[in-house]
Amino acid sequence: MATRLGLSLPQNRQYDIGRDVPDVARAAERIGYDSLWVYERALYPEPAGQGLYGIEGLPWPDAYRGVADPLVTLALAAAVTERVRLGSSVLVAPLHQPFQLAKAFASLDAASGGRVVAGFGTGWSLDEYAASGVRPIAERGKVLDEIIEVCRAVWGPDPVRYDGRLTKIESAVVGPKPARPIPILLAASNKKALTRLVDHADGWLPVGTGVEQLATQWQRVQDLAAERGRKEPIETVLRVNAVHTAKPYDAPDRAPFQGSPDQIVEDLVTHAAIGLEEILVDLQTTPRDGRELQDVAAEVYEKARAAGV
Repeated sequence: MATRLGLSLPQNRQYDIGRDVPDVARAAERIGYDSLWVYERALYPEPAGQGLYGIEGLPWPDAYRGVADPLVTLALAAAVTERVRLGSSVLVAPLHQPFQLAKAFASLDAASGGRVVAGFGTGWSLDEYAASGVRPIAERGKVLDEIIEVCRAVWGPDPVRYDGRLTKIESAVVGPKPARPIPILLAASNKKALTRLVDHADGWLPVGTGVEQLATQWQRVQDLAAERGRKEPIETVLRVNAVHTAKPYDAPDRAPFQGSPDQIVEDLVTHAAIGLEEILVDLQTTPRDGRELQDVAAEVYEKARAAGV
């Protein structure tokens, strides 16, 4: 069975969100992509005191200056598409009030006819948590646990009841309901996060940084699932952050998914061989506008399918 292919929607600051998101969404569905995805970056600290991913001295990429809201972006795409799934990889869930987040996802799923995938992560930015976190960053895992529980409750049958640290629902009718159960996928790499995934989520959202590392991580997930007696399959959507160049990148230090469409597809082929169900390709960093993004996305899709992905 062929690997499903997804495309990231244009959220970065070079794009005209109101025009380019609908245009790219329509084009991606027409080209044949199976899904459309968003990510979340709430702000860009200036000067950046904390390095990228919390790594001292690692600069934040310029692309993070002005990233459009993920759920607004998905709503724009939902309105102009009929078939593609609509997902977040990832939304930094503890930056959102649990009940309102659950309600927004339910409304989006109802509006799209059951096409939404809720992809959550805990994030790492101290500045984002200072601006928007519902609790301090040290409590982000506990907040994510409650968000998952609140989502399941709000999306489930009425009357909804929930008694948590952040959320109290005595007994209420909460609508609209999702068109079908919304899958919750989690970004996870350490033991604690992987345990949360295996015990409470529907799937996993890894990032492609190399074939061997990914294969090892996937084996860890499967081993932990077996150890904890999980019977349900784990859905997988691999995110690859591609850096497209018109000409091949021929330096020896080429990173995975960096270079020409042919080079990006070479890496897609090797990563697809691991057996994950879906690969989400984020191509939005280097194109100058939505039209160029559509052209690159079409070329990568056609070459990937021709190569057997």
